[in-house]
Amino acid sequence: MEYIYAALLLHKAGKEITEDAITAVLQAAGTEVNESRVKALIAALEGVNIEEAMATAAVAAAPVAAPAAAPATAEAAPATAEAKKEEESKEEAEESGMAGLGALFG
Repeated sequence: MEYIYAALLLHKAGKEITEDAITAVLQAAGTEVNESRVKALIAALEGVNIEEAMATAAVAAAPVAAPAAAPATAEAAPATAEAKKEEESKEEAEESGMAGLGALFG
C-alpha cells in the first residue's frame, strides 16, 4: 500500500513517477524498499491516467442510495431489475480495471 501512496504523493506534487522517485519517497518514510515491487508498480502505472483512476475509485466507493419504495406495479419490477443488472455490470467493470494494481500488493 505504501508504494501506491508514494506514487500518489509524487503525482500530487507534480513530480515524475519513476523507480528512483518511488524509492526515495519510501526511504524517506523509513520503509524498507522492495525493488521488484517498485518495478511492478511503475509497469502497472504505465499508460494509466491517475486523475481518472482516482475519480473512478471515488465513484465506486460512494454508497449507493437504497430505493425509496418497492415497485408499485408489475411493470416497474422489470425496470428495477434491469437497472440493478446494469449497476452490477458497471461495478464489475470498475473492479476489473483496478484488480491489476490490487493484485500486485496483495
